[in-house]
Amino acid sequence: MDRVNLNLYLENLYIMEENERLRRKAQLLNQENKALLAKLKNDHAVMSSPSSAVPTSTSTQQRPATASTAGAGAATLKPPGKQPK
Repeated sequence: MDRVNLNLYLENLYIMEENERLRRKAQLLNQENKALLAKLKNDHAVMSSPSSAVPTSTSTQQRPATASTAGAGAATLKPPGKQPK
């Protein structure tokens, strides 16, 4: 019974850490989404203004890699293996 409880405890720890990792990744993606949306709105406003005959240099720049696109969370815990009873 103690071994079963220990296995469940370890599995629960793994799930909580994975949940935290996914929460942080979701926050990064949300921040990136907001930044891209603001840039899109800004570019749209610049392009639709009457004095914008030539696009600005910011509309042709590539966006830098963020932590979410550079492999964030690559080091995660492995779930405990099934132990024979």
